[in-house]
Amino acid sequence: MVSLLLPIIYLAFISLGLPDALLGAAWPTMYPQLGAGVAWAGGVSMIISAGTIVSSLASERLNTRLGTGRVTALSVATTAVALFGFSTCTQFWQLCLWAIPYGLGAGSVDAALNNYVALHYESRHMSWLHCMWGIGAAGGPVIMGWALAGSTWQNGYRIISILQIVLTAVLIFSLPLWQTPTDAGAGEDFTPEHRTLPQLMKVPGVPEVMCCFALYSGVETVTGMWAASYCTLVRGLDAATAASWASLFYLGITVGRFLSGFLTMKFNDHQMIRMGQVLIAVGIALVFLPAGNTCLRAGLVTIGLGCAPIYPCIIHETPANFGKSLSMAMTGIQMAAAYTGTTLLSPLFGVLAQNITMQLYPWALLVMLLLMVVLSEQLHKKTAARRAKNS
Repeated sequence: MVSLLLPIIYLAFISLGLPDALLGAAWPTMYPQLGAGVAWAGGVSMIISAGTIVSSLASERLNTRLGTGRVTALSVATTAVALFGFSTCTQFWQLCLWAIPYGLGAGSVDAALNNYVALHYESRHMSWLHCMWGIGAAGGPVIMGWALAGSTWQNGYRIISILQIVLTAVLIFSLPLWQTPTDAGAGEDFTPEHRTLPQLMKVPGVPEVMCCFALYSGVETVTGMWAASYCTLVRGLDAATAASWASLFYLGITVGRFLSGFLTMKFNDHQMIRMGQVLIAVGIALVFLPAGNTCLRAGLVTIGLGCAPIYPCIIHETPANFGKSLSMAMTGIQMAAAYTGTTLLSPLFGVLAQNITMQLYPWALLVMLLLMVVLSEQLHKKTAARRAKNS
């Protein structure tokens, strides 16, 4: 029975990805009916992000009290209720209210599952776990498209809500499995240690890893969010072609995480992170090259392939970097840092692009990448010193 746990965790991450792209897919149909403006979707996204930051910071306390299985079930149930609430909205302010429990539910389950896999499973499972998220994120707009073609956007949210409710039931029945995985790598017992955020910030490497997460999220969100605009405004592609080329970035991430699972059997987490950073640099170089749109298309895919191993591998090495007793607290603040980067850096680039030029797109990616490389190397040096001191 215990061997069933890993597929359930994979299923939970597919479910976690399903709602993430729904708002963007449905918004062109939603905003006229809700009496909203086109740009108001950014406000809903920021409310969701704020909720995920808060719940990520609280995840260590919740996990200590309830355990990973219960936190996961409760979070998915909260998300299911919020998604059903979305389907009942007739005015924009109602959407904003339901965005609060959606964000709170998403942050807790993300941190809890990432920490559980980092503690108990090998690195390949972390890569494949995030590959499952990519499958869910790609599947959500497909489901919404079916709903829009046959009925309304409300039914799209209801379908995803029902799927989340079914998963909640599966998680509740699976609670006895959340004990000791068969291929656990955690080994010895340990006692989770609670520290406040100011105390954690004094741990060597914590400021660096938080900045790394924020910058990585900036690279990912700026690349994905603004790729179509860059292709249209700078490279002169039509809107339909630009949108399809932007999706190649997400395809690169999903395929890259599937392949990364196999590569982690040969390379350690830090080597995988470095390889990812090199690939991002190659992808940015291809975007820069004035060699035609073929290089641009290849560059977007390559940036996606480079992004693929970084997030899951930094998460997976958290217990090794900071100790198992601090891993849950560290996972929570790392998730919060990632959501902060997502919330702030992409809109910041949008302001720069609007007021200066969209040609800054590859330059912004390059600056964030270089800062991330410097900080990740500093993180590696500090955590290696800590491990050497403790050994």
